[in-house]
Amino acid sequence: MSNLTPTIVQDIKKRAVLAVVRLPESADAAPVTEALLQGGVSAIEITLSTPNTYEVIEEISSKFADDALVGIGSVTNIDQAEQAIKAGAKYVVCPVFKPEIIAFTKELGVPTVPGCFTPTEIQTAYEAGAEVIKVFPADRLGMSYFKSIKAPLPHLNLIPTGGVSLINAGEWIQKGAFAVGIGSALMDKTAIETKNFNILTDNAKILMDNIRQATS
Repeated sequence: MSNLTPTIVQDIKKRAVLAVVRLPESADAAPVTEALLQGGVSAIEITLSTPNTYEVIEEISSKFADDALVGIGSVTNIDQAEQAIKAGAKYVVCPVFKPEIIAFTKELGVPTVPGCFTPTEIQTAYEAGAEVIKVFPADRLGMSYFKSIKAPLPHLNLIPTGGVSLINAGEWIQKGAFAVGIGSALMDKTAIETKNFNILTDNAKILMDNIRQATS
């Protein structure tokens, strides 16, 4: 199988944001995805805490095939990654670094984005084949950490998750982030519970405007 990983990695960079989508009801996945797309956020990470995760990935991968880059989040083993990729996931996000998952998905042409914390762990993940690395929890480290890491290790593509907001996402990228991962700040819990999905569109617009202003 041809290795599509570099193309997907560059697609993540272009989209700039991984929306971390945790939903209490799987039926909300399609309207949530549509609302985010309308606001300009198009890389959708469906976490395993969402009911019927693999069916949800299959549904939105098919329904929004032309617009959304759909992946799976919270993966901790190969079986989860395999099921998600079969369902249509184009990338796999892990809260931790597990080299066997990176190796497995790479064979299928799908990038794994492992969660790492220290410089040694980040570099080790890179050497294991991770082309993009999630720095998690990033709020414990702060933006200056990215500049410090990138100075001696400029080859690393880092995505902060935790601590990213609608109005500081652009600043994270200015400090060296490859893209940003954002969950609760974007995914307004009350809006989802009340099916007021327009709020998600508004949040997405604020987020993407902030990134454009910071990077223009």
